[in-house]
Amino acid sequence: MNGNVTVVFIFSLYLVCMLAIGLKYYNKSETLSQYVLGGRKLNSWVTAMSSQASDMSGWLLMGLPGYAYLSGVEAMWIALGLGIGTYINWKVVAKRIRKYTEIAGNSITISGYFENRFRDDSKALRVISAIVILVFFTIYTSSGFVAGGKLFNAVFGMPYIYALTVSSIIVIAYTFLGGFMAVCWTDLIQGILMFFAVTAVPIVAASKVGGWGTLITKWNSIDVNFMNPIVGISGSPMSAIAIISLLAWGLGYFGQPHILTKFMAIESSKKIKKARTIAMIWVVISLLAAVMIGMIGRIYLGESLKGTLSENVFIFMVNDIFNSVIKGMLLSAILSAIMSTADSQLLVSSSALTEDIYKSILKKEASDKELVWVSRFTIIVISVIAYFMALNPQSSILSLVAYAWAGFGAAFGPVVLLSLFWKRATRNGALAGMIVGGVTVILWKNIHGGIFELYEIVPGILFATLTIIIVSLLDREPSKEIQDEFHSVSESSI
Repeated sequence: MNGNVTVVFIFSLYLVCMLAIGLKYYNKSETLSQYVLGGRKLNSWVTAMSSQASDMSGWLLMGLPGYAYLSGVEAMWIALGLGIGTYINWKVVAKRIRKYTEIAGNSITISGYFENRFRDDSKALRVISAIVILVFFTIYTSSGFVAGGKLFNAVFGMPYIYALTVSSIIVIAYTFLGGFMAVCWTDLIQGILMFFAVTAVPIVAASKVGGWGTLITKWNSIDVNFMNPIVGISGSPMSAIAIISLLAWGLGYFGQPHILTKFMAIESSKKIKKARTIAMIWVVISLLAAVMIGMIGRIYLGESLKGTLSENVFIFMVNDIFNSVIKGMLLSAILSAIMSTADSQLLVSSSALTEDIYKSILKKEASDKELVWVSRFTIIVISVIAYFMALNPQSSILSLVAYAWAGFGAAFGPVVLLSLFWKRATRNGALAGMIVGGVTVILWKNIHGGIFELYEIVPGILFATLTIIIVSLLDREPSKEIQDEFHSVSESSI
């Protein structure tokens, strides 16, 4: 009983700190640009940690370890794909999108960038991209709420519905109050806490089961294929489609608005290199450690965790290994992971409705104060929808994340890359590609068997890219103004 009181105290202390940050920035978000992009004032450390913390979400400490618990070293394919994708995104996309979004009409949202980049006076790009954001981020946010519900349920024994409600309210509160700067500074703290938790647990757990030599022996005794990266637990060799599907998680990075907006918000493109180094160290170690948590958990906890219950492997290990104080800190890391992603998603979703629909179409003369409040109340509306989607306690965190990740990767990824690096891309090509990518993911997700076991992000990106190229080449060449702006990005020192 005393142990639970200590955990509750540490949880409460952590939440008070997060809400205090939200209150600090409450009066500093007077314009929509400040509320959704922080006035482009982020330093390298905050950009790096915020982008990675909001990227990984609750699935880093729950979804990925749960997958590794069931499948063994096969989970490394996902980690490898994500590591490569993270590096390419920082190396190729980050600097150019920081420059281009400011040069192209000082765009503060991805949707606004698309409109300004292609000079789309029809508002079609804005509206369609805003719809994509709302659809897939609602699914993504619900995965965070599911993780929060499972966390409070497992730790405190609360009925899932109450656990879900408490965790959802926490995320909504400080996102509502502080906006982008609150999100980014809390992400910095949350990223550090996540890193500490994900690395500490496998190290301590490994020592408790006898060290790495003992672990390897026991893994082989479970199933000879548990340690084989190209043979599944079923005993059958992994198909090329299966391996491609796992690696293809890395392709999703180029279209994730909650990550791209962090690139857009850094103070200068010159600070990208330092931020990239920080981010890559964090992500490589964290991904490897998360897989290790699941694999070690298979030995430490036995083979009792089945189905979506396997996603609680981190929670059960922490409960068993550590004292109440450390337990409270490490379990707060799960809440950190959940909050760091859900808050960014809610903020991007609210900015899509506010900037791309309310201001652009419904009320062009709206004041900054009005837009900030519309954005805040939009957060509540989206959260309510995500909350109802999360009511099923059997929902898989990893499955929900995979669906939303594919949706953004296919709908936005090709448009982002080609808009940044191909001057011949046109508005009609971008619009057609965005629609084809998003629709392909939705349709492919609901087709099973044979070649259609391929992760939906792969055909989505392929079809979207081909569509953009073909439609753009058939379309009228972009104006001289657009092409001159394209070339000016490379010369800019922003």
